[in-house]
Amino acid sequence: MPAISGMPSGFTPAPTPATSVDATGSSQAVRVPKQELDKDAFLQLLVTQMRYQDPSQPMDTTQMMAQTSQMTTVEQLTTLVRSSQAAFASQQQLSSSALVGQTVQWADTELKTSGSGAVSAVRFTADGPVLRVGDADVPLAQVTGVTTTATA
Repeated sequence: MPAISGMPSGFTPAPTPATSVDATGSSQAVRVPKQELDKDAFLQLLVTQMRYQDPSQPMDTTQMMAQTSQMTTVEQLTTLVRSSQAAFASQQQLSSSALVGQTVQWADTELKTSGSGAVSAVRFTADGPVLRVGDADVPLAQVTGVTTTATA
């Protein structure tokens, strides 16, 4: 397995399990290396660094504490980002659900089309909410305006 630049020789990232299908159609487990350093990889690097340090010039404890503190900060930021993404997705779902029965205007800048109509349903996809407007599926990001549908 190739070494990653900046890592001690002999260190490889922790593999992630995956499956592949061979020519006969049977699947088998395949190990795929992670593309990012997590806390376990960081701790493994720190232990390796301490193990191979020059005994006449040991690692400065201040430096070690700074590295540990940086890793803790990165973990907390990662958790914060995940929480923010989940809150944003929930807000999008709530907002798009409130559009059912409302009239929306929308524009697709890639296809250079636009339209308007009453929202009859909402689907939630990995890319975000998709509104059903007449016969069209309109991503929430393409909505340019909302008006209250007149009741008779």
